[in-house]
Amino acid sequence: MEVKIRVATKNDAAALLEIYSYYVKNTAISFEYEVPSLLEFENRICTTLQNYPYLIAEIDGKIAGYVYVSRFGARAAYDWVAETSIYIHKDFHRKGLGKLLYQKLEEILSKQNVTNLYAGIADPIENEDEYLTRNSERFHSATGYKTVARFSSCGYKFGRWYSLIYMEKIISEHKTKMANFIPFSKINTKDFLD
Repeated sequence: MEVKIRVATKNDAAALLEIYSYYVKNTAISFEYEVPSLLEFENRICTTLQNYPYLIAEIDGKIAGYVYVSRFGARAAYDWVAETSIYIHKDFHRKGLGKLLYQKLEEILSKQNVTNLYAGIADPIENEDEYLTRNSERFHSATGYKTVARFSSCGYKFGRWYSLIYMEKIISEHKTKMANFIPFSKINTKDFLD
């Protein structure tokens, strides 16, 4: 199995949307009700790439998963913080892709002077069900994230309520005098990617 990590482009939107649409239609992992249009998804990729990485994992040339980050808050004080999102094709779970994608992502974000990563994760209120397990929480915990917040019964999908947890990972040192955030477009990815 040959795995390649690369930067997403607008041309990848259809393949990434195919992966994401499964989560929208069949799970409460995404709180979206409707699958975005191809144009909307292209715009999401292009908007993200202006400042942040959007990475793809390919196995033997087939897109098997992706990860990206977005700005955590609008204020300038949040420049060093980002929120992660990761989606793995349903046929490629448990092959180490999520861990590999996060490793590459964190290497790049450290060079951008990002210090904190947050993951917003849908959480079953009591028991796992056919729409939502705690697999994402377990995955993030195994990759070094710690739960820092819980929002009770805040997402309604498939006729039931779900909570939301936020998990945090510190990837760089907090300094009194922080270097400026460096946009992704200014980072040389050849140092990190195949």
